[in-house]
Amino acid sequence: MARVCELTGKGRQVGNNVSHANNKTKRTFLPNLQNVTLISDELGKSVKLRVSTHGLRSVEHVGGLDNWLTKTSEEKLGTEARKLKRELAKKAKAAA
Repeated sequence: MARVCELTGKGRQVGNNVSHANNKTKRTFLPNLQNVTLISDELGKSVKLRVSTHGLRSVEHVGGLDNWLTKTSEEKLGTEARKLKRELAKKAKAAA
């Protein structure tokens, strides 16, 4: 299972451990991923996703999954989020 946020696409970063003697060794910084169930009011279903805590906070800040998906551009979304955004767009077209 890849350590990537399914909403934001945030993945691992690479950096250095720096000792007191200024020795540098490679290390990885992993995102804080959580398994969550988010509810989509527009689609009328719940979605299980593996989301970083940063992504979860931004979804809550905007006012829910549907609002966050409509306001965020496709370039910034992960693969699962893009699928959900397309489903929302189809549902909106069918309703209009």
